[in-house]
Amino acid sequence: MLTKTHECFDVSIEDRIAHIRLNRPQAMNTMNKAFWNELPEIVRDIDVNARARVIVISSTGKHFSAGMDLSVFAGGEKTGHDRYILAEALRSNIKRIQETFNCLEEARMPVLFALHGGVIGGAVDMISAGDIRWCTKDAFFSIMETNIAMTADVGTFPRLQRYIPEGWVKQMAYTGMRLPAATAKEIGLVNDLFDTQEEMLAAVMDVARQIAANSPLAVTGCKALINYGRDHSTADTLDYIGVWNAAMFPPPHMAEAFKAREEKRPADYPDLAPLRTTPM
Repeated sequence: MLTKTHECFDVSIEDRIAHIRLNRPQAMNTMNKAFWNELPEIVRDIDVNARARVIVISSTGKHFSAGMDLSVFAGGEKTGHDRYILAEALRSNIKRIQETFNCLEEARMPVLFALHGGVIGGAVDMISAGDIRWCTKDAFFSIMETNIAMTADVGTFPRLQRYIPEGWVKQMAYTGMRLPAATAKEIGLVNDLFDTQEEMLAAVMDVARQIAANSPLAVTGCKALINYGRDHSTADTLDYIGVWNAAMFPPPHMAEAFKAREEKRPADYPDLAPLRTTPM
């Protein structure tokens, strides 16, 4: 098992499953400056180097995350510039922060979230960029930004309404309310509820093992095509599926799948190839 500790995260990789845990429970796992740098570094390393076939993200302490750490807002004052120049710089900074969660959606392998306690503010942005979510019965979700006189800006609005009805997104955003776990399941934000974090993690890891046992090429194809279909017309998506399968339909992998079933053993599939990090 490969393990590594960062300022904001613990990372372990075992049986082709990468488990990323938020590890600042004393600070309610708020998202400080290190968080925004470490998360994309961790996820892109797993993705680019094909270190795992699925990523699970969970947390420690009382809450999954209380959202943005106030220290992120400190020290950004620039003197000698008018407000229009400062506004343009802020827009660029927001875009860089948004890219931190984009890496979850862009990763070739599925990203699964195991949630408990408060999932607040930036944490809602974060989980919206994942593939599947589960939570404990004590969990709640809040677009907290409205309550501190700002508008959520790191991914909640373009992504959350893909999973839940627009009316619920608007009610959460306009009021800053706490959405309870039972309602989150009812409207489709999470797949299931659990009494304890231990029970939830066991179930999520079971799903992760099922994913890891399948062909990585087929799984990444599913993620790519589902995400493409979400953002494009049916006709465009069907055409893209045809192009994908024309290029990457794998008869040897299928033969291995059938042989493994016949022999009643796990199939042995090749991992995804590492990606280039430079043009040449």
